[in-house]
Amino acid sequence: MQERNISAKNFEQCQKCSVCETVCPVMANNPDYPGPKRSGPDGERYRLKNGIFFEDSLKYCLNCKRCEVACPSGVRIADLIQQARIDYGRHTPKLRDTMLASTDQMGPLASTFAPVVNLALGLGPVKGLLDATIGLDHRRTMPKYASKTFVNWFRKHAADKQDAFQRHITYFHGCYANYNYPQLGKDFVTVMNAFGYGVHIMHGERCCGVAKIANGLIPAATRDAAVNMKLFRKSVEEGREIVTVSTTCTLTLLEEYPELLQVDNSDVKSHISLAEQFLYKALESGEIKAVWKEGYKAKAAYHCPCHQKRLGLGILTTELLGMIPGLELTELADSCCGIAGTYGFKKENYKVSQLIGRPLFDSIAAAAPEFVACECETCKWQIEMSTGVPVKNPISILAEALDLEKTAEANRQ
Repeated sequence: MQERNISAKNFEQCQKCSVCETVCPVMANNPDYPGPKRSGPDGERYRLKNGIFFEDSLKYCLNCKRCEVACPSGVRIADLIQQARIDYGRHTPKLRDTMLASTDQMGPLASTFAPVVNLALGLGPVKGLLDATIGLDHRRTMPKYASKTFVNWFRKHAADKQDAFQRHITYFHGCYANYNYPQLGKDFVTVMNAFGYGVHIMHGERCCGVAKIANGLIPAATRDAAVNMKLFRKSVEEGREIVTVSTTCTLTLLEEYPELLQVDNSDVKSHISLAEQFLYKALESGEIKAVWKEGYKAKAAYHCPCHQKRLGLGILTTELLGMIPGLELTELADSCCGIAGTYGFKKENYKVSQLIGRPLFDSIAAAAPEFVACECETCKWQIEMSTGVPVKNPISILAEALDLEKTAEANRQ
């Protein structure tokens, strides 16, 4: 077992006020989960005496980090729970868990045979078989794969155009934009180019590791983190900031690497930012200019993902989207969608996952938007499956709302 990394999680600062328990979405819907206070700081005191006090009920934690946002003392409650799972968990990952977490291995294979894979994963008998054999719930709609990855598109159609720009950034595209929805990556390149930024990608980029951490594949997650950090350092040395489009990827790179994997990122942490954060600051400072399409109109509702809330970046997204003339934006009530990455795909978690998400689904129904704006891909899967309302990343909304030619012209002057 690796040396325990709990010093920064300040569990002794817990005041036992139980505020964390009032915001925990799992505790409210699963009686088997003792809650963040008992699982985190209270349990840590016992675990430090003897690891025998570890409880398997910690597996029910979503790692949504809503407890950390609510804690008045800044205790890293969710990290305490995840660290305990890493240090004391007695179960090896199941085949299902390994498959869900190994996106760098499953993604290329699924993309190669995307039409067949997508068809098969949508068939009732296949879903029933996966439910009975490996525990993927048959009620869950599986994400589709693209036949052509974003990386392949970029290399063929965009890479040779990027050196023409004066300013440059590095794009951490993540697994979702690469294997599942390349259009998001294309939208990102289109928007950044219009604002005058050349986009570069990193050869050998690995998954951020969040799914591996959640499913107990810690050595593999640590290796991937080390590879990514080497690439990040090279980007920073070459003068490029690193920009992401996924909330959870961003949180993992910034927070989970040092806290849970003990991979130091202190030298590059300040150079990593979510796209909405990066663009809002550049627009607000006047560094870049936006020209919007005349006549653009849309009615949207914004869902702030839990990890976005933990990073404190939700306000920047709403401010950025608020710049778009003709966009009617409703901020949805603060609630968790319930999917928590791979958590909601598992048979034993599906019911609780849907119960957690119900208030959000009802809020969306009441708002009756044309689409939901959200930075998290797994929130997108949960919302679209459970409500039928399409979900768009804010970057894709910008790609639709901007007059791209006039924006590019304005940023060349």
